[in-house]
Amino acid sequence: MDSVATPINPNITMRELLEQFPGAQRALFRKYHIGGCSSCGFAPEETLAGVCERNDHLNVDEVIDHVVESAATDRAMQIEPRELADRMARGEEVYLLDVRTREEFEAVKIEGAFLFTQELMQEKINQWLRTALLVIYDHQGTRSMDAAAYFQGHGFENVKSLRGGIDAWSAEVDPKLSRYHLEQA
Repeated sequence: MDSVATPINPNITMRELLEQFPGAQRALFRKYHIGGCSSCGFAPEETLAGVCERNDHLNVDEVIDHVVESAATDRAMQIEPRELADRMARGEEVYLLDVRTREEFEAVKIEGAFLFTQELMQEKINQWLRTALLVIYDHQGTRSMDAAAYFQGHGFENVKSLRGGIDAWSAEVDPKLSRYHLEQA
């Protein structure tokens, strides 16, 4: 998303905001502790202005600026599937970390990827070079952003989230990989 389709206004619903800025909930929680748990959550039909009002009368314009800035930060943390494929083909040291379920991982994965588990955390991740490229992916590139932020916060210097996840990888790089859709709960 290189530009915002429509400007954010105070009366945008939280559903619309999250559709336009998928990382907005992460940004709101990180700075304002909004939307991370049941006590600080919001309803999809609430407006941004309403959420700001009931959270210590936050300045809605400042919140909007923070969401937009965070979206730019999120984009900088992503790597395109084709760029990753090119870097792997050149033989660059790349650690691939899959944060999907074991069932998803066993069904389809990018060659050389590790499934994130507690055992892996103990055995391998502590041995990995903190300066090497660490690419984290999930199904469609949403949860992997949270995981990438986590690893950045724990000293990994070159962490990226695969834009679009394994779904984009299979569509843009390796069409032999099966694509799938998850049922919404």
